[in-house]
Amino acid sequence: MIDTSLKKIFNRNFLEYASYVIKERAIPDDADGLKPVQRRILWSLFEMDDGRFSKVANVIGHCMKYHPHGDQSIGDALVSLANRGFFIERQGNFGNIFTGDQASAPRYIECRLTDLARETLFNKRITNFSPSYDGRNSEPLLLPVKLPVVLLLGAEGIAVGLSTRILPHNFQEVLKAQIACLRDQEFELFPDFPQGGRIDVTDFDDGRGRIRNRARIEKQGQKNLVIRDLPWGTTTESIINSIELAANKGKIKIASIDDYTTDSVEINVRLSRGGSSDEGLKLLFAHTDCEKPHTSNIIVIQDGYPIETCVTELVHYSTGRLIEILKLELKLELADFLGRLHWLTLEQIFIENRLYKSIEECTSWENVRDAVRDSLQPFIEKQEIEVTEEDVDKLLSLKIRRISRFDIESHRAEMSDIRKKMKKTRLNLRNIVEFAVSYLERLIKKYGKDYPRRTSIEDFSNIDVKKVAIRNLKVGFNSETGLLGTSIKGDMAFTVSEYDRLVFFLKNGTYRVVPVQDKYFIDGEVFYCGVLDKNIIFTAVYQQKNTGIAYIKRFCVESFILDKEYRFVPDGGTAIFFTYENEMKLDFWFERRKRMRKRKDDCLISEYRVTSEGAIGVQLCGKKIISSIKGTLIDDDISVEEGEPVDESPEEETEISEEVAVPGDSGKGQSISPDKLDQKTEEFHKRVAEVLKQAEEIVIPTDDKESGDLFGDIPIDPEDEP
Repeated sequence: MIDTSLKKIFNRNFLEYASYVIKERAIPDDADGLKPVQRRILWSLFEMDDGRFSKVANVIGHCMKYHPHGDQSIGDALVSLANRGFFIERQGNFGNIFTGDQASAPRYIECRLTDLARETLFNKRITNFSPSYDGRNSEPLLLPVKLPVVLLLGAEGIAVGLSTRILPHNFQEVLKAQIACLRDQEFELFPDFPQGGRIDVTDFDDGRGRIRNRARIEKQGQKNLVIRDLPWGTTTESIINSIELAANKGKIKIASIDDYTTDSVEINVRLSRGGSSDEGLKLLFAHTDCEKPHTSNIIVIQDGYPIETCVTELVHYSTGRLIEILKLELKLELADFLGRLHWLTLEQIFIENRLYKSIEECTSWENVRDAVRDSLQPFIEKQEIEVTEEDVDKLLSLKIRRISRFDIESHRAEMSDIRKKMKKTRLNLRNIVEFAVSYLERLIKKYGKDYPRRTSIEDFSNIDVKKVAIRNLKVGFNSETGLLGTSIKGDMAFTVSEYDRLVFFLKNGTYRVVPVQDKYFIDGEVFYCGVLDKNIIFTAVYQQKNTGIAYIKRFCVESFILDKEYRFVPDGGTAIFFTYENEMKLDFWFERRKRMRKRKDDCLISEYRVTSEGAIGVQLCGKKIISSIKGTLIDDDISVEEGEPVDESPEEETEISEEVAVPGDSGKGQSISPDKLDQKTEEFHKRVAEVLKQAEEIVIPTDDKESGDLFGDIPIDPEDEP
């Protein structure tokens, strides 16, 4: 019972907390594009607005009536909002977005609303209010904003279970997108950052993807690079720190860094000897904060619920809100005109016809009001005008000075002017879309020049970090100990960068890809060890376990998981040859079999197509068993021998030795060359054939007369005669 009750309490409290954080703190509302603290700051400035600057400390104090989270959060939000420059005008030190310097204390700096804010953010008559957190004041639920503020300012917030990141956009482009939306035309919007810079929007995907943001860097000669604009979210200090860190790691070679930033960014990077500005520029983008990616993930509160949306949908929703607000304002304006015309008509009737004389003989206030109402009746029936108690009281409150100086001509001119305005207002209501377009065009004409695009849109060339990385590490391999790494000195050495990968192939038919590291132990006899290049084609010859049939396969190492064992020879197979050369001739000798006519064969490696490392390969010599194999480079006639053939006699089978060499081994040996061995074997066969022929002639003579002496034709040594 208790556990169940506690669980319900925790669930309810957590849900309330999560809802509060999402709706009241972290996520902006799509209707006005503001977080609660921003809305309260702007409303406080509106209530305090008298055209003059107010101390930020006073604004913070006034805003604390609405915001329950303390003065620090209000002050930080106000400074951030003011530095965007759309709705708050600054006076004093509000910090520096380029250097990251903090703003002065709130008692030293001042601010006020901009004309754009007064014109587009506020209208008390169409604003709904709710009690503040302590119930003593009323604050607006939403401001009647006529612009897509969330796109202009951008937003970033982390709530319970979700987060939002909306990049800022350009004022003119956002309003032009609204115009295109009203005219049912297509449009496209891309971010624009206050710090300038350059962006590649290839993967932006209407606010659901990412952009690449680069600093604007100028080349001055062959050694100097000057940084003029910064990526969004960085400062001169963070940029310099990232360059120094890259230099300490050996990723870029620089001689000095000088920061001359004041109101504009100027960081001078001088390269070391041997470096060029083109190469240095690529290294800055590849290894420092001069290039930053920004991911856009648009989540807003819409109609009380968090939703995931995109830039186009935000523009459409804000444009729909604009139409609704303009309609409400036009209807209120029309009602004001009607009210004013109603009053002017009653005032004219009351004064021109001297109806005020009808109250001279009245003895009570009720009689006076009845007399005025009765005297107006004949006139208002013709014009279908309704007279309320408020109208009668207002007529009775007219002063004698107003009655005595009443100018009928100016009165009629004012009424005529009101009728013209009413006609225009009704026309605007009927053509609300065109009215909204003209309203936006007027805002662009009036304020657009103050907000030019600062960030240029470009198509960046992809910089391969591995290719531009400086290869300043030396990796050694000791074949005796099997150790590989930057701290190893052995019989093989490679110059690499930290982004390179090392690959080694073992005679047991396996291989691994490992990162560059201090020390790594290779357990096994090595065929090949080197820097991985996905373009290198490896060739392996192996024999199957049961049949001994040889297969050849060519493959590249393209995809892999670091330090995972892969097989390039099937289980049970034996690798007998391995190379990374492409132009090579293979000579191979077969095990001797009865009635074998062909003892040797050859092929070119390039004749076989490239497959995957998991493929079986192609049979090299049918079902014949290879006893030894030798590879010869076509260009240099350099041999890579895998087992040398030796002489075999018919009576005795000689053991064949098999030598497997690592690529790069000299391959020098004391055995007879295969060509010479073939020549000697052929001479031996000829001698044996001659002896057998002679023996056959002796046993089966061709002449019967000589058949009596079996050994007559055999020559006798004189020393052997008796």
